[in-house]
Amino acid sequence: MPDHANTPHDAIFRQFLSHPETARDFLNIHLPPSLRAICDLDTLQIEPGSFVEPALRALHSDILYSLRTTYGEGCIYCLIEHQSTPDPMMAFRLMQYCLRVMRAHLEKIRKKKTARKKLPLVIPLLFYHGQSSPYPHSTNWLDCFDDPDLARDLYGNPFPLVDVTAIPDDKILTHKRVALLELVQKHIRQRDMVELLEQFVYLLSRRTTPHGHLEAFLHYVLQAGNTGDPRNFVEQLARRLPDYEEKTMTIAEELKRIGREEGLEQGLEQGLEQGLEKGRWEGLEKGRRSASLEIARALLACGVDVEIVLKTTGLSREDLARMRQ
Repeated sequence: MPDHANTPHDAIFRQFLSHPETARDFLNIHLPPSLRAICDLDTLQIEPGSFVEPALRALHSDILYSLRTTYGEGCIYCLIEHQSTPDPMMAFRLMQYCLRVMRAHLEKIRKKKTARKKLPLVIPLLFYHGQSSPYPHSTNWLDCFDDPDLARDLYGNPFPLVDVTAIPDDKILTHKRVALLELVQKHIRQRDMVELLEQFVYLLSRRTTPHGHLEAFLHYVLQAGNTGDPRNFVEQLARRLPDYEEKTMTIAEELKRIGREEGLEQGLEQGLEQGLEKGRWEGLEKGRRSASLEIARALLACGVDVEIVLKTTGLSREDLARMRQ
């Protein structure tokens, strides 16, 4: 990609279009009427270089403006791209620029922690003054595809959605090799996996699941699933699925080992915690007793009656006797 950053064409373009009043006249004249109607050109301001990401600043001589809409809250950007040579992929490049501006805008409002999280409208304008006239390529980015009509149908409509949460289980069971994935991810948060044991056995018994997929499935259920007795779940699968018994039993044995280690670790932690707690109480009790003895010694030295000292400190007569020895 040629670098136009220092060409005289670029220099004069930037000199003129970086001036707000000149840019306002340019947009007022060249914006399509439908877009001009929603742009409040009185709020036009050029965006500082710090806002435009480096990848965008490096691409030729684009100038980015922001302005308010004429119908209330919202922000519009106008991106003017200077081009002195024709480029058959120019429309696609402009679309890339627009997406980058949208992404930068989302980052900007994220830092401000604003509640409004909508994409801004980015209007690209191509300023061309090349030798070939008129400009020989389409500025519709969909025309960059081999089949523009198919691309228009894809990108002009909602994207395909696979929402497994809304697909009935009996329908999922007909989805061949992907059924196991869809079923377990549909229910991983809501249901105990044991309740789905029959469906899992049915899917796995068809022998279409590679051992690697089975292992991934079992680890996923054990790590993320809501299963009260994971070892029982794995062992039931092993008994019902002879073809996968070796793999499932290996995982079951691993669960037993982990369970023993976790039990030992938990026991050690509990013992340590109880020991520390006991030590804290013993230390506290020892400190209280020492303080009581000091108080008793001071009271007796002042001639306070022994009965009063006993009631005040909570000590026994034996304690006082040992203290006097």
